[in-house]
Parts: sequence; C-alpha cells; structure tokens
Amino acid sequence: MNRIFSFIRDRHSLLYKGFLFIAALFIMVWFNPGQLHFHYDVEQVRGKKWTHDDLVSPYDFAVSKSNEETDAEQKEIRKKCIPYFRFDTTVAPATEQFFFRLLQDLNAGERKKVITALDEVYSNGIRAVADASGKTIRDKILVVKGNIAEEHRLLEYPDVAEADSIIAHRLGGKTLNIWKSKSENEINANIVFDSTLTNRSLAQQLANISDKRGVVNKDQVIVHRGELVTDNIFNKLVSYREEEKRQGENNWLAILAGRFFLVGFSLFILFRFIRLFRREILGNDSRLLFILLMVVLTVGMSYLPSVIDNLPLLALPFCILPVIMRAFFDTRIALFVHLITIFIISIFLPGDRFHFVFVQLLTGISVIFSIVNMKNRSQLFISVIVVLLSYSLLHFGLLTISEGHISAIDPADFINYSISAVLLLLGFPLIFIFEKLFGFVSDVTLMELADTNNPLLRELAEKAPGTFQHSIQVANLAEEAIRRVGGNTLLVRAGALYHDIGKGDLSVYFIENQATGVNPHDELTFEESASIIIGHVIRGIEKAKAAKLPDQVIDFIRTHHGTTNTAYFLTLFKKNNPADPVDEELFRYPGPIPYSKETAVLMMADAVEASSRSLRKYDGDSIDALIENIIDEQADLKQFDNSDITLKDITEIKKIFKRKLRSIYHVRVEYPK
Repeated sequence: MNRIFSFIRDRHSLLYKGFLFIAALFIMVWFNPGQLHFHYDVEQVRGKKWTHDDLVSPYDFAVSKSNEETDAEQKEIRKKCIPYFRFDTTVAPATEQFFFRLLQDLNAGERKKVITALDEVYSNGIRAVADASGKTIRDKILVVKGNIAEEHRLLEYPDVAEADSIIAHRLGGKTLNIWKSKSENEINANIVFDSTLTNRSLAQQLANISDKRGVVNKDQVIVHRGELVTDNIFNKLVSYREEEKRQGENNWLAILAGRFFLVGFSLFILFRFIRLFRREILGNDSRLLFILLMVVLTVGMSYLPSVIDNLPLLALPFCILPVIMRAFFDTRIALFVHLITIFIISIFLPGDRFHFVFVQLLTGISVIFSIVNMKNRSQLFISVIVVLLSYSLLHFGLLTISEGHISAIDPADFINYSISAVLLLLGFPLIFIFEKLFGFVSDVTLMELADTNNPLLRELAEKAPGTFQHSIQVANLAEEAIRRVGGNTLLVRAGALYHDIGKGDLSVYFIENQATGVNPHDELTFEESASIIIGHVIRGIEKAKAAKLPDQVIDFIRTHHGTTNTAYFLTLFKKNNPADPVDEELFRYPGPIPYSKETAVLMMADAVEASSRSLRKYDGDSIDALIENIIDEQADLKQFDNSDITLKDITEIKKIFKRKLRSIYHVRVEYPK
C-alpha cells in the first residue's frame, strides 16, 4: 500500500495529465448519441449514377417498400374496400304493425293486401336513402343477415321511395288512394350501413399489407458502379442501410471499441504534438485542461443535431474553436487542435464525411490566417466574412464537381453557413470568460495593456519619465529579439512596459529620473540605497496586483532582475568598508529567476539598455563588449537555468541587441583621416 501511495505521490502530475486525456476520450465516445452510420448518403444518389465501387451485400436482407408504394397500396385498398350493411329484422314487423293500425278504414282483405306487399318488399330489403359508405348503386356491398355476410350490389335493393312505388304499383282503387295519403315518410329502411364492421374490415386489410417487396441474398450485387440509381435500387439501398443499423445494434460492443480506438489514437497524436513541439503546455495543467475541454465541447456541439430536431449541422460554429485557441496560443496549436477535433467529429458523422472535413478544415485554416496577428477585436468581424466566403465557395465547388450542375445547390445551406459565421462572434464573450476561469491572457488583452494611455503607464510617464522612456526602449529590444527566436511578442512587450512601474513612487532615487543633478543616495548608507533599489520590484508587484494586471505580466516584474545583486552599491560597500564582513543578501534581488523565454529575454534587454546609457563612448566595439559581458555574466550567474532558452537563442539575441543599439546611438563607420 505504501508503494502505491509513493507511486501516486511521485507521479501525481503525470497521472493527472493521463486522467485528463482518458476522461476526454470517455466523454466523447460514451456520451455520443449517434448510432451506426451508413457509408453512403443514400438520399443524394437517387436518380444519379452510382460513383462508388460495386456494392455487394454481406448478408441476406428483405427489401422494404417505399413510403410511396405503401401509400398507394393503402389508397387502393380503401378504394376497393367493400362496405358492410346490416339487415335489420326488427324494422319490417314494426312497420307492418304500424300500417295495420293505420289502415283501419280498409276492410280486412285490403289491409292484408297492403301487409303482404310490405312483407314482400321488406323480405328483399330496403336500403337507406343516405348512407356513409360512399358507394354508388352499382358497387358491391356485403349484407350481414344473422351471422352470414353475402355479397350484393346496392342496386339490388330499392331505397325508401322506390319501395313505396313498388307497393303502390301492387295496390289499386280505394286502397291505393288511402295508401298514398298515409304512407308518406312512414316506411323505414332495413338495409343499413354498418360503419363499425366496415372500419374493422378495412383496418384488418391495411394491417395485412406487407412492408417488404423482395429479398437481397448474401453476396448479391445491390448496385453496380456507374449504374443509374432507380427507385428500385434506391429502395434496396435504404433497406440495406436499415439492415446495417440492425446489425450494428447487435454488434454495439465492437462498434464502441472501434470508436474508442479511433478517438483515442487521435488524442494520442495530439499528445505527441504537444510533447514534441509545445512541451511547455504539459508543464501547465490549466492550459492542457483548457485544450482538452475545448476539444470535448466542440465534439459535443456536433451531437446537437441528433438530439435536437430541425437543427442543421451546417449552422453550428465549428470555426469558433481555432479563433478561441488562437486567442490564447500560437497559430500552430490553433491549427493542430482544430484539425484533430474535426477528424474526431467525422468519426461520428453520417453521410459524406469528406465534404464536412474538407470544408471545415480549409475554412478553419482561412480563419486562422485572418487572425494570425490578433491585435484588436475588430479582426473577429473580419473573420466572420472570411468564414462565410470560405464556406460558400468550398460548398459551391464541391457540389458542382459532384453533381455536375448548380441546380442541386440548396439555398438553405448558405443560410445555415451564414448562421455559423455570425455565431463566430460568440468568441467575444467566450474569450473573456475563459480568461477569467483559467487565468489566461489573450493577445487582445495584451494589446490593450500595451497601450501607453493605460492609467499605470500614464502615471509612470508623469512621475518617472526617464524610467518610462527606458521601458519603451526595453520593449522595443525585447520584442525584436523574441520575434526572432520565437515567442509571444505581445506578452514580452506588455511585460517590458510594466516591468519597472515600481519606480514611480520613489522615482528620484533612480538615476534615469535625476534631472537636477541631486542624488538622494548621497544621504543614505549603501544598504539603505540597495534596499530602495531592490524594493522597486516589490512595489511594482503590489501596484500591478492592485491594478489587476494578469499574472503573466506580473511575472516580468518579479523576474526581470532574477537573483542578481545591486552591483553598484555592493561594490561601493566593499570599497569603502574593506575590513567589514559583507552580507550580500542585503544587496540581492529576491527573484525568482526567469522561467520562460520571454522573461529571460526581458532580463537581457533591461540590463543591456540600462547599462548602455553609462557608456563613455558609443562605437561598435564598446556596444558589442557591453552586450557580451552583461549577458555572459547573467548566464554565469545561472539566471537562465529555468527558462527554455538555448545557447543558439542567446547568440541570436546578442546580434539583435548589437544591431538595435548601434541604430539607437547612431554608430557610424569611422572615416579615414
């Protein structure tokens, strides 16, 4: 057990990073709502030539009827459905009894004659004048008498009016006159439409309709390459797609394992890229968490159309990912993360994956190009136009080469792409939110901080104008150097402008601000002078925190002197007190030493620029010697041990500083006498 705890303690950072990758893998795969996806976009090939290889069925499956075929069959059954009529045996006795009482004026023989005529007509049947069957008199009907249904035609049965005429024809004399005067509206039909029995019969016939229209056997060719996809072949393709889904449901474990493998391998490639080319990200858990979170959220966004009806995939702002990534990282990270994310999304997409990947990748690259130097927020509006144009042109091109004509282009697709482009503006609030949540600082924020009208910089310019000018020169030197050796130029410029803000409160104690020739250090001990000089670092950190500057900028204030000494006052102390012991910690800056390429470059630029002001002679040799001595001394004091800067970088930085300082001090070639 102790070994386990020791293992976790010694490798907790590595285990945490592994947990982040595994958690991202599990979330993206396990919570994917999609089912097995068919390899072909069936709806797009109907009525066109099959451009893929011969499609051979790997198993037997039944071919389903199309919805049109099923609807036509149902319509035909409804049309041919024979309605049911019920022979009501209670109507005749009741009607005969009624007329027997009604015709009291007739003698018994005449009444019998009427009743006999009624009985003959009712025994054959009288149909209702109006019924709900919707049939003509020549149509077939089924007449149910007792438990037996017999097929007849409606014309075999007279309606009420016809039955009245038949009875009247059999009567004569006084009997006929009395019948005509009393029979109106008194005869009732005994053949009545039975809607319940008819609907039950129709429902049974509709239920007996088969949804299959044939069988495709294993190893049978469904469609040949170049063959026109007719309605018959289309139905086979649709049935094959449904069968594959059923097969996938039976093999869900294998499919899940395949998805885990593909997504896991994609994340492994992302890890390898970060480890090889952006290793500093692995040393910052927040940055790694942010990258994986953005991948998971973007992949999760692609699930929305499968769980929200009528939400088109094309309307989703996938290109917001490279925009946000570029705000906090360089273009290479933004591009690679976007590439890996689009590949992962394509694993879960149905239909034409190539179209999606091609359009999204090239559009993402285009938007990265539009914000390669993200200096202001207006670039996001430009990115909206870039995304819309890229989407439209790429979509148009792909459809024209696949369809051969522009009539296949759906205007709704361009509307969806427009929605996606406009949603790119969500990058504004998201960048701000992520800055606060993860403690990041975006390039846009750095540009705003580097504005010399910022209150802190204006205060420094008013209280310590010499220090302010020194900071601007340091910013120019450091920015040029970091641009050459690789790094965040905006970050190093902002850091350079703020690195000496602690000098504003006691500006006269720093020589660049002593315009009157009076040096207040003359009244102090060397230890007190060193304490004031060293204190500008602490004061600067306090002012920066009070102004809520980002930690990445405050790091430049902390590290720009590292753990070096205030060499001037230390040397004077030793010279004036040769017999006294020296506590060098009183003359040492608190540190820490620089721990990034940017902070290391600033330390060099700060020391070089400040020292160059004390040169007695400004020529090429003196400037070169100054730069070589200062930077070499910093390296000897191990001030760069924690920063990812190489000897090659330092050599290149020296060259840049030499060229820049020669330009600043207008060093010219000495003319011959």
